[in-house]
Amino acid sequence: MTNEDVKKLSGEFIANTYSRFDVAIESGKGVFCKDFDGKEYIDFTSGIGVNSLGFCDNKWIDAIARQARTLNHTSNLYYTLPGARLAEKLCLRTGMKKVFFSNSGAEANECAIKAARKYSFDKYGADRYEIITLQNSFHGRTIATLSATGQSVFHKFFDPFVEGFVYAKANDTEDLLSKITDKTCAIMLEVIQGEGGVLELMPGFLDEIAEVAQKKDILIIADEVQTGIGRCGTLFGYQGFQFVPNILSCAKGLAGGLPLGATLFDEKTADVLSPGSHATTFGANPIVCSAAEAVLDRLNQELLLDIMQKGIYMRVEIAKMPHVISVNGQGLMIGVEMDIDNKVVAQKCIQAGLLVLTAKDKLRLLPPLTITIEEARAGLDILNKVLSDM
Repeated sequence: MTNEDVKKLSGEFIANTYSRFDVAIESGKGVFCKDFDGKEYIDFTSGIGVNSLGFCDNKWIDAIARQARTLNHTSNLYYTLPGARLAEKLCLRTGMKKVFFSNSGAEANECAIKAARKYSFDKYGADRYEIITLQNSFHGRTIATLSATGQSVFHKFFDPFVEGFVYAKANDTEDLLSKITDKTCAIMLEVIQGEGGVLELMPGFLDEIAEVAQKKDILIIADEVQTGIGRCGTLFGYQGFQFVPNILSCAKGLAGGLPLGATLFDEKTADVLSPGSHATTFGANPIVCSAAEAVLDRLNQELLLDIMQKGIYMRVEIAKMPHVISVNGQGLMIGVEMDIDNKVVAQKCIQAGLLVLTAKDKLRLLPPLTITIEEARAGLDILNKVLSDM
C-alpha cells in the first residue's frame, strides 16, 4: 500500500477525532521509521513519549513473545506473575507500597482521583472532596480527568463536568494556598506541564505546597504520565525535587509501546482501595506487564544519567539555532520557544525527514530514551536546516 491508500482507508472507517500529520508510518527500528512510500524519518516524538526504547527494541520484543507463548490473559479474578513482579520493581524504585494497574494515563489519573476522595471520605466524611489542580494542566480525556484539567479549551461540548475541582495558578504559592478550604482533599500536579507547553514547576513552589499539604493531611497526587519512566533523567520527574507524592500516576512510556497505566500509593494511601472499590478488566495484563518489565530493566542508573546528559547536549545545541528564543525542559523532554509558527516548523521538519511535536506555541521534542548522540545530532542537523531556511 501507499501513504495515500492508508490515509484513504483510515478516513473511510476511523472516527475523525485526530488532526494528523500527513504521514503514514509503515515500520520502525530504534529512532528511525519509514512511511509506506519508503521515505525514512528520525523520530523525535516516541509516539508522544510512549516508545521509551524506540521502535521495536529487541529485548522488548523478546519479553512480549515469551509471555505471549505462555499466558496472554486471565483477568484479575486470578493471580499472575508478571504484574506482581512489575509492581515490586515499581515499589522498590520509588518507595511506594502498592500499585493498581490500568490501561492508560487517563485511567491512572481516574484511579488517583477516586483514591484521594475515598481516603478523605473514610477519614473525614463526605464533605471533604475537592481537588486543587493547576491552570494549564492536562490530566486526560475522560469526563473526570477533563474536569481536573486546568485548560478552558477542553471544557467545551461535554457539560456537565464532574464537580469538585478547583484551579490554581502554577508557581503561585499564594494563589494555591488561597484555594485550600475545609473541603480540600488533594492537590494534583505535573512537575512539568507537557501538553501545557513544557512548563516546569519551581522547586520552591513544590516545597511550600508539600509542607502545607502534610500539615493539613491533604494528599499530593503527582501526574507522571508524560514525565515518568526516565523521561526527565530520573525514573520519575518528582525524584528531581525534594517532595514525595502520596499518589503517583504513570503510563505512556511504561510498557514501551503497549497500553499500560499504573497508580502508585504510599503508606498512607496503600490500603484505601478495597475489593470492589475499583477495577479494570485488562489491568496487569501479563503480556503488557512483561513489556514494562523489559523497559524498567533497561532504565538503570547508567541510562538515566545518559538521558540527562543527552538532554543537556540537545538543549545547548538547539539554543544556538536561528529563530529560537528559549529552550527548556528536563532530560529528553524538551520545549523550544521560537519567533515563528511552531506548526509550520513541525510540517517542514516532517518534509525534511524529522518527526517532532508541538505543545501550545512551542516545539516539543520527546526522542526515544535510547537515542545515541550521533542520532540526536542527525536530527538536530535537520531541525537547524529547517530553521535556517525560514
